[in-house]
Amino acid sequence: MSDLPRRAVTRSAKLASLPLGFAGRTALGVGKRTLGKPAEAVAMEIQQRTAEQLFKVLGELKGGAMKLGQMLSIFEAALPPEIAGPYRATLTKLQEAAPPLPAAAVHKVLAEGLGEHWRDEFESFDDRPAAAASIGQVHKAVWKDGRAVAVKVQYPGAGKALISDFNQLARLGKLFGILMPGLDVKSMLAELKERVIEELDYTIEADSQRRMRAGFPADDPDFYIPEVVAQAGHVLVTEWIDGTPLSKIISSGSQDERDHAALLYCRFLLSGPKRAGMLHGDPHPGNFRILADGRLGVLDFGAVDRVPAEFQHRMGRLLRIGTLDDIGQIEDALRDEDFIREGVTVDTESLQMFLAPITEPFINETFKFNREWLRDMAAKVTDLRPTNVVRQLNLPPQYVIVHRVLSAGTGVLCQLECEIPARAESLRWVPGFADDDDDSPIDTSVDTELAG
Repeated sequence: MSDLPRRAVTRSAKLASLPLGFAGRTALGVGKRTLGKPAEAVAMEIQQRTAEQLFKVLGELKGGAMKLGQMLSIFEAALPPEIAGPYRATLTKLQEAAPPLPAAAVHKVLAEGLGEHWRDEFESFDDRPAAAASIGQVHKAVWKDGRAVAVKVQYPGAGKALISDFNQLARLGKLFGILMPGLDVKSMLAELKERVIEELDYTIEADSQRRMRAGFPADDPDFYIPEVVAQAGHVLVTEWIDGTPLSKIISSGSQDERDHAALLYCRFLLSGPKRAGMLHGDPHPGNFRILADGRLGVLDFGAVDRVPAEFQHRMGRLLRIGTLDDIGQIEDALRDEDFIREGVTVDTESLQMFLAPITEPFINETFKFNREWLRDMAAKVTDLRPTNVVRQLNLPPQYVIVHRVLSAGTGVLCQLECEIPARAESLRWVPGFADDDDDSPIDTSVDTELAG
């Protein structure tokens, strides 16, 4: 893969440049303080230059470095647009410009997974990829029983590149700490590495998709999860589903279509843990289709979080407390969950502003998601001042994917410019969110009643 700089020396050199650059900026800052420049101004300049270099290097790399960059949306909330904007643009360009794997290389992966006579498994196979991502690509084919299928093929060497990146990034905790002093970077990186290793294992993805389908069976009135047809090695074959991509609804859908798609999208993300014990961890619009019968089709189960009943209840309780008008209770709850680490103090007014994008949609009977509201919320927390509450917060490992889903999911709903009863959906599907919920977790095993 020409776009995936896998050579260890090249990748290590890029990542190693980060702490070296920081050391130089720190020395520069000491010099400026000696010359009488205000300490806060010097600190802000060092943080800004550190952020610029950090995001520039992460944006140049695919694999683990890029995935870390994508997940660190909490960093972007603490950065001005002139820094975060170009960084996001770099990631988008990398995602959209991934060149396809040559047909010969695809055939080799298929032979290693399905056997030398892999063509016997298909009536036909299209060598042109239908989609490409950071660690693999998808081909459309017809299975031997006549079903249209999606064949997911992993790039050779992608796994080694990802793990190498995370091993390098784990050494940069001090650098990240300059930008986000309240963040336990070491624990978060360990969690991300574990998730990425799972994403590389198509056996795990196949199991996740089967479990999700058990929670949302084929006759579900709202959702359709494609059946897993076969899995072996770095190959995963699932049912192909046609439909209107969520991105098309965003760009040209009517208001009724937007509201319908948004309600199903929100319902799926909120109900997954209760119905299947799992949270879909990649709510990108490309992973969703509105089918001809109006149901929401869901794709790609590589990034899935298994959510135990006890943790579901904790999440729901935290979300409910966040909707209250008692900032003291909210702060206590965040400290209980380690979002605010011991010894860290926060400005409560800033904390309320930061939590608004997460909690506001779940307060009133319905909520209007739109870009203007999201821009207004983001503007309240996008600065590099040392007092910015975002920089004081921690992201506990167990909340890494939850945060990703909440932030990305909210962004998609705002793109849909919709109005939906998000609070009612939470009351229905999120254990612990109801005001009169008891303090004991519920049983969320997938059984006949829940599946139906």
